[in-house]
Amino acid sequence: MLKLPTVRGTLTAHRPLADLTWMRVGGPAEVLFQPADIDDLSAFLAALDPSIPVFPMGVGSNLIVRDGGISGVVIRMGRGFNGIEIHGNEVIAGAAALDAHAARKAADAGLDLTFLRTIPGTIGGAVRMNAGCYGTYIADVLTSVTVVLRDGTVSEIGVDALQLAYRQSVLPDGAVIVSARLSPPAADPTALHQRMTDQLAKRDETQPTKDRTAGSTFRNPAGFSSTGQADDVHDLKAWKVIDNAEMRGARIGGAVMNTKHSNFLTNAGDATAADLEDLGELVRKKVYASQGIELQWEIKRVGHRLGEDTAK
Repeated sequence: MLKLPTVRGTLTAHRPLADLTWMRVGGPAEVLFQPADIDDLSAFLAALDPSIPVFPMGVGSNLIVRDGGISGVVIRMGRGFNGIEIHGNEVIAGAAALDAHAARKAADAGLDLTFLRTIPGTIGGAVRMNAGCYGTYIADVLTSVTVVLRDGTVSEIGVDALQLAYRQSVLPDGAVIVSARLSPPAADPTALHQRMTDQLAKRDETQPTKDRTAGSTFRNPAGFSSTGQADDVHDLKAWKVIDNAEMRGARIGGAVMNTKHSNFLTNAGDATAADLEDLGELVRKKVYASQGIELQWEIKRVGHRLGEDTAK
């Protein structure tokens, strides 16, 4: 058992993580920490042995936790970090606030965060991955984030310092996002809510929203600008190159490339994390062999494979 500071939140040793991810796979966290609030998180990190790794985790919507679990401390924020405040044309959202909730509350105030409505994650994850769809990304509306650094210091970081690019950001090692300031454009609330209704209908029609997936498995194999905009001239779709490699419906164990949308790696009921990752790697191999295209993972894969030597 790791030697850990006293907290006001909850510390749980060897906490299984499978039920905290959308894929419902993966091993345990060596320790799961659920801080009560930002002060609790700050004090914990300040007192924690600097050699112990930390991994911030949202709702696990874009994540595969490997079967051997995660070493160190997994930090998962809850109610103390899910607030959403509207001040004029600014939205201040906690890291644990759901993207969909932020979009709805902003729309009520006549602010356009509709691109977040169909993204099944949290604001913290959206910042970390520069989440976006329908041509708009977090980079387009973010002004700054508040983080707790690995030494417990609370700091506000401007958007330029994050170097947001397609599905990536640059944060100090061990930093934990606790909130974000967003400045979305104003629009008519009724029109915003109607747009979100239409987006949800389109998503349900084209994507396997009832299945156990983690969203798009691979990035579209195209060039992207610093804000995540696709290069339309060379734009290719991951599902298309997967289909061209005849991998729609491919299966390893309980993992399958979804037949409704082949860029959705799916737990068909009894998959292990290894099944999912191995199938993803097989798809990458087949696509490269057939078309010379190297697909890049969009799903984040963390932790250790079962039986892996974690001392290395």
